[in-house]
Amino acid sequence: MRGFVFHAPTERRSGVFETSAGVTAPCTLRPEVDISQSRAGEAGQAPDCRAASIRRRLAMAIDTCDGPVAAEGRWEHFPHDADIGVRGFGSTPAQAFEQAAQALTAVVTDAAVQPLMAVEIHCAAPDRELLLPQWLNAIIYEMAVRRMLFGHYAVIIEDGRRLSATAWGEPVDVARHAPACEPKGATLTALKVASDDRGIWSAGCVVDV
Repeated sequence: MRGFVFHAPTERRSGVFETSAGVTAPCTLRPEVDISQSRAGEAGQAPDCRAASIRRRLAMAIDTCDGPVAAEGRWEHFPHDADIGVRGFGSTPAQAFEQAAQALTAVVTDAAVQPLMAVEIHCAAPDRELLLPQWLNAIIYEMAVRRMLFGHYAVIIEDGRRLSATAWGEPVDVARHAPACEPKGATLTALKVASDDRGIWSAGCVVDV
């Protein structure tokens, strides 16, 4: 079986993001990071995002956000062809972005991720909507180059165009995290960042897996 590989985002459609080292990541970066030899379980299957994996994770995700949003926010997955949509909800745009990042982590693993290391992330885009895929792609990039998963996020958004965040996580443990798929990048498909008539913010888009 092939090794499980994270790729940094293959496409950057707007804005830039800066790594924790202060280096602006170019749009064409796609470093391959071999995280493991194989995914635990499901012998004989390559550890990629097959339709069964997507359906399983969608079945475990929150179906709707019709009820009140909890103080810490909430997230959901939604289907889109062979890819998967991630969406976060919160009382502020920053909280919705944090929850969208949690949904991204849940695409990869159902296991708890321990906050053993903190990584600073900064990104910018022309507007709040375009800021979301930049944010998610910055996380994917950091996961790839650091061989990490993140389980907690704190986000600050300034002027709807600049984001500063801290992501806490740990190195990937294949036996424990059992990574199910490889996020390649957040896209502009189904991209929406908005508040409803209750003042609840949502932030979502489709992630290429």
